[in-house]
Amino acid sequence: MAAHIRRRLRKGATTTAVAAAAVAALAASQAPAAPLTEGSTGGDQQAAGGESGGPEDDAATGNSPYYTDLPPLVTPDRPGSSSNLPAATGSAEAGIPASVLAAYKQAERTVAGTDPACRLPWQLLAAIGKVESGQARGGKVDANGTTPSPILGPALNGQGFALIKDTDGGAYDGDAVHDRAVGPMQFIPSTWATWGQDANGDGRKDPNNIYDAALAAGRYLCAGGRDLAVAADLDRAVLSYNQSTEYLRTVRSWFAYYQRGTHEVPDGSGVLPTSPSTPTPSTTPDGTTSPTPSPSPSKPGGTKPSPGPSKPGGGTSPTPKPTPTPPPKPTPPPADTLGSLENAGTGPLTATAGGTFDERVSVRARNALGAPMAQLPVTFTVTGSTGTLFEGGRKTVTVLSKADGTANAPALKAGEKSGDFTVTATAGTTRPRTLTYAASVTARQADAIVRTDSKALVAAPGEKFADAVTLKATYKGAAAAGVAVTATLVADADKPAENDKGPHFKDADGKPLRTLALTTDAEGLLRLPDLFADENPGTYQLVLTTEGGATVIIELTVEAAEETAPPEA
Repeated sequence: MAAHIRRRLRKGATTTAVAAAAVAALAASQAPAAPLTEGSTGGDQQAAGGESGGPEDDAATGNSPYYTDLPPLVTPDRPGSSSNLPAATGSAEAGIPASVLAAYKQAERTVAGTDPACRLPWQLLAAIGKVESGQARGGKVDANGTTPSPILGPALNGQGFALIKDTDGGAYDGDAVHDRAVGPMQFIPSTWATWGQDANGDGRKDPNNIYDAALAAGRYLCAGGRDLAVAADLDRAVLSYNQSTEYLRTVRSWFAYYQRGTHEVPDGSGVLPTSPSTPTPSTTPDGTTSPTPSPSPSKPGGTKPSPGPSKPGGGTSPTPKPTPTPPPKPTPPPADTLGSLENAGTGPLTATAGGTFDERVSVRARNALGAPMAQLPVTFTVTGSTGTLFEGGRKTVTVLSKADGTANAPALKAGEKSGDFTVTATAGTTRPRTLTYAASVTARQADAIVRTDSKALVAAPGEKFADAVTLKATYKGAAAAGVAVTATLVADADKPAENDKGPHFKDADGKPLRTLALTTDAEGLLRLPDLFADENPGTYQLVLTTEGGATVIIELTVEAAEETAPPEA
């Protein structure tokens, strides 16, 4: 096998960036496992460095064996992924069976819809599928994406592998004593019980179906608020799938290879690992059999590494101990992991100043599996200068989501200042999800304004109008309080330019004013200041217009006293 590996390295003289990843993976790998056959117990690869673990390790595969075949050292020809391309297009290893490729891409789209911040690439699913099962045994699936017989890993009985006692009564893996990794993405039954998905809509969560398994793998990799566009998060995700640095290197090398180009091949025609070595089963104390891992290949040159150089005085340098890989951070169960925060039907947020908004801000939280998430704290915050607050006079409130995942903010009370503001909903701590809603406050309005009496307004030149003017504004028949009203004195309402003579108001210094901005009181009433006549007799008009467009025109008359004839002598 070592000679085979060296031949592959020589063949790839024209290396690309993939070569570096391949060499790194080869440096720690054992011989490639045998292709999983019908009813096989799996490959011969144990987690590198003795990193296999039990269920407490929280690894999707239970750290079961996996393929170690590596991508070629040359970049594929990037033909794309058209279903019309023949299998011979591009390098054979870059071909992915049609149904398998479709499942990976569907999983990417589905996760992007519920957890876009994860940025799951389908090529990562393809890399894991290649390493775990050779793309479902080269794409041997039926029209629904299900393998004709289960793909099973070895019994995880502690004999060279992790010790995981049966958790499913053999329902998935046919083994009622120990668990086995199952399906094209090699989930152990206890992990599948939590993460299993129905991605093909047949009403079943089947680990042997590539669509179901690919979506489950995608959601599992995204757990814990990971962003897979960040290298450290991607490494943690892969290690959570199988806690082995060799596994990480192998997956990484296929991931880089598929990113450089793939093409679609017919189902059943995918390339399986070359030069397989078949594991030899050994008998366990309980009478079951498990495969014995094949020995690791010799180091290049066929000899073990020599000890370090002699120290002065004749001693030898101790062999440096390898730096242990820190265990990946535990990931919370998907049911407890916030996947998305979405609008739960909030309509337009608009209210008149001082009024109460008819709509309430409502969001729905979903967990990493896409199911409604209950009892999740959601914080709502008002931002803006309109003076709008939640019921109770608060700018920020926190509520818990209900059983259907919805969280409803308290009613909004509009401030007195018109304008725009926002309401932001925030949930989650590790990687918070936020939604922002635009809202607005409109000025108070009146659709009618009338005088409260009908007395004629007459004054002599230079005198004050004796009768005060009082008006009432209404909106939909009710008193319109706090409505802005503009009063303008003009010569002719058909030509509403401010007049420079005739009746006027006075400012604090006693100077004439012919335009005033006024506001109705709590009862919708408006009492005008005193009006004065100047020395210009005639008929004038006072135009009052409300916010909302209501208008009333009042006539004002300035008339000189009639001259009387002097008495006859």
